[in-house]
Amino acid sequence: MPRFLAIVSLCALIFAPPVSAQAPGGQGPKPVGVITLEKQAVPFTLTVPGRAVAFQESLIRPQVSGIIEDVVYDEGADISTGDIMFRINDDTYAADVRAAEAMVARAESALQAARNTLSRTEQLRELATSEAQLEDARVGVLSAEAELDSALATLELARLDLERTEITSPIDGEASVAAVSVGAVVTARQAEALATVTRLDPIYVDLVESSARVVRIQDLIRNGAINTDEAYRFDLILETGDTYDQPGKLVSQSAGVSTTTGTAEFRVRFPNPEHILRPGQFLRVDVTLGTRQAFLVPQRAARRNAEGVLTFYLVRDGKAEQIRAESLGVYDNAWIVAEGIEPGERLVVDGLTGLRSGAEVAPQPVTLTKDGVTVPAEE
Repeated sequence: MPRFLAIVSLCALIFAPPVSAQAPGGQGPKPVGVITLEKQAVPFTLTVPGRAVAFQESLIRPQVSGIIEDVVYDEGADISTGDIMFRINDDTYAADVRAAEAMVARAESALQAARNTLSRTEQLRELATSEAQLEDARVGVLSAEAELDSALATLELARLDLERTEITSPIDGEASVAAVSVGAVVTARQAEALATVTRLDPIYVDLVESSARVVRIQDLIRNGAINTDEAYRFDLILETGDTYDQPGKLVSQSAGVSTTTGTAEFRVRFPNPEHILRPGQFLRVDVTLGTRQAFLVPQRAARRNAEGVLTFYLVRDGKAEQIRAESLGVYDNAWIVAEGIEPGERLVVDGLTGLRSGAEVAPQPVTLTKDGVTVPAEE
């Protein structure tokens, strides 16, 4: 038996492969798929939080006091400028108009009488009429004209109050639910609104951005790092994550910076024909300021470490080298990276499982499809 075991051990030594024929760990260079990176013009886009604000909003309040006689409009429906929303009982105001009309008639009669008196006095001037009597007649005409003007003003105010018993919308928009019902007593210029009319098309989105970030971007533009030849573009991201189908237009920006938050405000206008956007919504806007020269690192090829730093592998001298870089955002399912890469370098996009920095690799050129799938590169 000992002789048999010795023979078996000798055979194992004879037929075992030479130690020098094996790579450390029993494996050769790890096959990896790579793509070549080149700098390209990449849109410089920032994502900024914002809140939707009505383009116009009118609080409907009565201008005269009285009792609500009728709620005319359809609550929640669109109405136009001048459409009647409420009616106030107008009996008192109609009587005031008739009284004012009577005052005007009396004033007109008094004026005519004063003019007749002046005419007779002027005809008798060369006889027994004194200069003082003539002057009194002239003053009487002026006084009668003033009384007529006052009566006409009173009539105009009475007619305005009568018209104001019909409360109309000053703008086009969507009407809210009425805050009062028939029979409610209202007062002129009261604090509580009877309803609200909101114009939703177009609509504003107010953006808030850190003033420090604004300064950094301005420096990049001045230094030529960002090409701003094209107009700024504003793309709205809805609460569902979908992109709104119509771009916005910058309307204004605040002249100062908030002393409490250190932020600057920008107002962007978006078309809203379908009333998809509603005042008060919290939204995000992708602001494209121009383009800059940068590399696009596919998201499938990169990871973030425990510190939140973006990492990926490049092939250098036949080995995988882990690169730490700062991301400038995302474009077309890729991270935007401006530093840490040289044009023509090869990025590992396939075979990343178990890959470590310093490992020998056998790079194979591949192509990424639109779906993020790697296929062998065409020769």
